[in-house]
Amino acid sequence: MSVQSCIDVINMGCSKNLVDSELLARQLELAGYKVSFDPDKPKAKIVVINTCGFIGDAKEESIEEILKFVEAKKKKKIDKIFVMGCLAERYKKDLEQEIPEVDKYYGKFAWKEIIADLGHQYEKSCSVQHKLSTPSHYAYVKISEGCNRRCAYCAIPIITGKHISRPMEEIVSEVEWLVSQGVKEIQVIAQDLSYYGKDLYGEYSIAKLVEKISDVKGVEWIRLHYAYPTDFPYDLLRVMRERDNVCKYLDLAFQHIDDKVLKDMRRHITSEETYRLIQRIREEVPGIHLRTTLMVGFPGETETQFENLLAFVQKTRFERMGAFQYCEEEGTPAAKLKDDVSPEDKANRQERLMNLQEGIAEELNHSKIGQTYKVIIDRKEGDYYYGRTEFDSPEVDPEVLIPIENAELKIGNFYFVKIIDYEYFDLIGEIISE
Repeated sequence: MSVQSCIDVINMGCSKNLVDSELLARQLELAGYKVSFDPDKPKAKIVVINTCGFIGDAKEESIEEILKFVEAKKKKKIDKIFVMGCLAERYKKDLEQEIPEVDKYYGKFAWKEIIADLGHQYEKSCSVQHKLSTPSHYAYVKISEGCNRRCAYCAIPIITGKHISRPMEEIVSEVEWLVSQGVKEIQVIAQDLSYYGKDLYGEYSIAKLVEKISDVKGVEWIRLHYAYPTDFPYDLLRVMRERDNVCKYLDLAFQHIDDKVLKDMRRHITSEETYRLIQRIREEVPGIHLRTTLMVGFPGETETQFENLLAFVQKTRFERMGAFQYCEEEGTPAAKLKDDVSPEDKANRQERLMNLQEGIAEELNHSKIGQTYKVIIDRKEGDYYYGRTEFDSPEVDPEVLIPIENAELKIGNFYFVKIIDYEYFDLIGEIISE
């Protein structure tokens, strides 16, 4: 196959973008192209870059990636560059003026046009099929687009518009196809899982959807990402508790705990309601691991308000936590506020927050020594196999390291592993049985 018949699809940003890249790649594959996802070793004469436009660093990274391939085009190493995704959706006209060397820009939802522009027809009958960029045993499934929440700092609704749920039947068909390809673990993703179904069925329906996915034969793990705390669908907790293949893991971004900051952020929840929600989740799903994201340096955040956030983390003891600094996004309500927390204070607060979480994570890891967990093996690297428990999402969460000398394991298989030690955020284990 000649390089002219190859296409490199370069994905930037989140797992929701990744799904679009995989769906596009499958359509290109059906059209006869050989598709690669490796941004560091491009092989093709045609490159498609799926960009991120969420925060400043991500936008800058996407632009740098575009410029890298523009230079390659000038040197005649590649022939065509197509750019899609969130950055192209938001800044299409500006990009066309600033980087005209790109052959064509496509908005986030216009990527199907790439197929037609290459002279091929989009295969509707294969619309739920992916060409996986992940290891073959797990996949991301996006159940909706957009968001109705309108948080003050967030540009996502500007880029993606209002929440639009996908029909359950279509999602289940996608899961069935993925399982037929060997996928065992489904990462259910959306900008807002909590809102799923309200627009289609008149009620929050994430629990019903997860039950249907759980019923698909061959689905061994289902993990849920990006729920919203306001109007939380409590019937989901029953499903998590009762279904063995629904991981006791929930990604639920709280952002802050101080009432004034939450109000300014337009989160539509109070500190008291947040604590009650967390208590109920942990009571109804014993052993659940909560992952959250917190923001420091939102306009007006005082040292006292930040200390309230520290106290929240100390009291709640999240099993998984990330923190990021506020970054002004044009067009958002927060952009009208004075960004009055200095870069130094933002960095200092983020560091203090993560140092606190590191100590909590160490204590939680220490408590797991001697416990046995079901672990899926993702890869073999150096002296270890790297796997995950049901409490760990790929890429963002800790891993379980199993010395190669102790066992011969198969990537994508499940094993029972006894935890014997830990190192920073990761656990170290030994095989008990398959």
